[in-house]
Amino acid sequence: MEELPGFVLAGLALAGSPGPAVLSLAATGAAFGARRSLAYLVGIVLGMVGVMAITASGVVGLLLAIPGATPVVAILAAAYFIYLAWRIATAPPLGESTSERRQPSFLAGLLLSLVNPKGYAAMAALFSGFTLMRGAVGLDVAAKMAVLLVVIAASSVAWLLAGTALTRFFREPRSNRIINMLFAILLLASVAVALPIWNH
Repeated sequence: MEELPGFVLAGLALAGSPGPAVLSLAATGAAFGARRSLAYLVGIVLGMVGVMAITASGVVGLLLAIPGATPVVAILAAAYFIYLAWRIATAPPLGESTSERRQPSFLAGLLLSLVNPKGYAAMAALFSGFTLMRGAVGLDVAAKMAVLLVVIAASSVAWLLAGTALTRFFREPRSNRIINMLFAILLLASVAVALPIWNH
């Protein structure tokens, strides 16, 4: 497994760099706190396990090879991220009642990962660019998935905690609205950058 150190570094760079999933995690942590965001975090991480399995199996390539499938997938993914950005932008201050502040759920995190174009691009690069177990395709895929699960979970927790550090600013309505809008804009910008991979 001589390629393991490079694989881990590449995984940290690709999975941990700013993108739709980690930016939404930071925004969720800031708006709702770490404890109330755990289900969302678990959904994102397990969704990425699904993305790894789909990428390794070649299903993504088959799907995008169907005529007309690419724009449909891109539109559905964009619509979901616009909805998430709206939820972030309109979240009320922390002082308001819990019923008005329904945090993103496990299912929301799972769906985010499954429609995140950056996730598929990163996994395709990592699975095709490195070999951890030579001569054993099944073991190689399993080893990559295990290593990436640790990397993704660690980077997700780091982004959630980074967002949680901003929680105190969410108690004041004006700063809450400014930070929410900033996170929503960053989320949409990251999607705009990531979506062109569906055209390749």
